[in-house]
Amino acid sequence: MKVIICGAGQVGWQIARHLSGERNDVTVVDSNPDLVRRATDTLDVQGIAGFASYPEVLDRAGARDADMIIAATHSDEVNMVTCQVAHSVFAITRKIARLRSQSYLTAIYSDLYRREHMPIDVVISPEREVAEAALRRLNAPAAFDTESFLEGDAQLLGILLEENCPVVNTPLKQLSELFSTLRAIVVGIRRKGNLFAPEPGDQLFPGDQIYLIAHVEDVSRTLEIFGKSSRKQERVVIVGGGNVGLSVARSLETQTDRVRVKVIERNRASAERAADELERTIVLNGDGLDRELLEEANISRADAILAVTDDDKTNLLAAVRAKAAGCPMAIVLINDPTLVPLLEPMNIDAYINPRSTTVSSILKHIRHGRVRAIYSIGDAEAEVIEAQVLSTSPIAGRMIREIDFPEGALVGAVRKGDKVIRPTATTKIEEGDIIVLFALTEDVPEVERLLQVSVDFF
Repeated sequence: MKVIICGAGQVGWQIARHLSGERNDVTVVDSNPDLVRRATDTLDVQGIAGFASYPEVLDRAGARDADMIIAATHSDEVNMVTCQVAHSVFAITRKIARLRSQSYLTAIYSDLYRREHMPIDVVISPEREVAEAALRRLNAPAAFDTESFLEGDAQLLGILLEENCPVVNTPLKQLSELFSTLRAIVVGIRRKGNLFAPEPGDQLFPGDQIYLIAHVEDVSRTLEIFGKSSRKQERVVIVGGGNVGLSVARSLETQTDRVRVKVIERNRASAERAADELERTIVLNGDGLDRELLEEANISRADAILAVTDDDKTNLLAAVRAKAAGCPMAIVLINDPTLVPLLEPMNIDAYINPRSTTVSSILKHIRHGRVRAIYSIGDAEAEVIEAQVLSTSPIAGRMIREIDFPEGALVGAVRKGDKVIRPTATTKIEEGDIIVLFALTEDVPEVERLLQVSVDFF
């Protein structure tokens, strides 16, 4: 497949890395020659320096015979014009655009939107993706990472194991025997910065960050087994009243279980907009780092603080100050992945990586065939893939122990008809089954070959 990626920033680079690693013909376009050079030096891609919306630039990038264009520059306007040019001038069949502005999103999702006037096949909104990720973190406060699969029947949980965890130093195989009815599987372990797929004889140790896939009905029991309590969030303080914070507060207002929310926003105009749009949420205008303002928001009685300003350092410091004041749960928005190692020593419980959520969303739409969902873990270290098994797949009709999965891949859940089961070595994978797999990034191409999905992108 021939793909043009417009924008060589963090998101564009990660998408290029994924697609070029799967032997696609990828060309990266960016107005910054240094970013283009970084992409061509580190990835198996071609690079064009120039403005992505210019027809002559797209022509040089090979738009005349491209199958897909992904417009992921930092400018909404450039992304929209790029898709328009790709459609009108080059007749590219698949067009994906990343848009941030709420005004554009409102227009595109309304009845006023007409595809022939703004030919974008898929719109990716980083703010909406991040807001949804924040809600998932709040709904699973004991986990530092979480995502839903199998139409909500299975859930990925990232859990940090502590000294008081009842099952540390126990081999995973023995855990399966002790809790034979528990529909949960440990599919990944990050130990001392290294992420790997465990073997049955591997043990768990304090300090491990583990990834589990659990049946949604067994999530609470799973958390208890691994030494976590599923606390109910009744009071939440949100630092940052922009698009992300406003979207989260609006969603919390509509939940059946009443959640008391307070928003702290430094910019007066944004604070006034939030106050106008929210009905039951208290909006405070001021600095989220101000101790007196945090006290006014009753941070010591809050169940969680969610820091989602556009400044990483503000988010980190606001979370640290809230924890010092007695708030038990802190979730932060982090754009710079190099800051992630600081979270544990700073006692911050969970983080949201906008790049990871956006990359996951784009990949889901790129690999549209039989792949139903994709979630990128960490700094693109691994993926969790939900896919339907084809009749032509090498794994169809075989037991899991007979399938030559790569070492970095594990099956975490299987849906057979309307039933979700925990897979074992003797589970037979059949045509039509929907499976959820964990795979290290370097093993994703081999997993897709086994699923026979990489050839069918749209």
